[in-house]
Amino acid sequence: MKKISLLLLSSALILNACTPLGMATGAAAGVGTAASKEGGLSGAVTDASIKGKINELWFQYNIETFSKLSTTVNQGRVLLTGVVQNPEDRVEAVRLVWQVEGVKQVINEIRVADSEGLPGFVRDNWITTRLRTALTFEKNVQSLNYSIDTVQGVVYLMGVAMNQQELNKVLELARTIPNVKQVVNYVKMVGEPVQATTVTQ
Repeated sequence: MKKISLLLLSSALILNACTPLGMATGAAAGVGTAASKEGGLSGAVTDASIKGKINELWFQYNIETFSKLSTTVNQGRVLLTGVVQNPEDRVEAVRLVWQVEGVKQVINEIRVADSEGLPGFVRDNWITTRLRTALTFEKNVQSLNYSIDTVQGVVYLMGVAMNQQELNKVLELARTIPNVKQVVNYVKMVGEPVQATTVTQ
């Protein structure tokens, strides 16, 4: 019964994201948060374009190979997370990202490992949702300036912090979420320039 409940929950999440309503809601949220981000609306549109072109290149190369990867783009900084089956695919994913105009920095957090399947997906989605909710209700945190991605219990944070105190609070909240194994911080301070580099873990 527990397995069936998890299956229904995850299916609902996936289907909602794929429906026109789900996609429209996501697009509206992206536009709504743009004004509070350092890059403004034009920066958000550029980041969305970069993300779309990366997905297109990955699709053309081999959609199955990169099906468990995701991208977070903020002011031309591209965070890559997810799982591939061999090291060559990890290198190829980064190479394709650098082909996209507007990419300033690539942060490669792609793991070479076996997928944890549906249970792992549900757990990671739960962690991301719970942290997003905690940030939203934290009055001293500009929650819309942060992106959250969770892969196999590791939380990746990206975005812009107004000051060190705010960032410390975000990191503290992330570490207190149950089932979080590690918190990886790629948040930059407001006004901090972006270096054109590849960061590989």
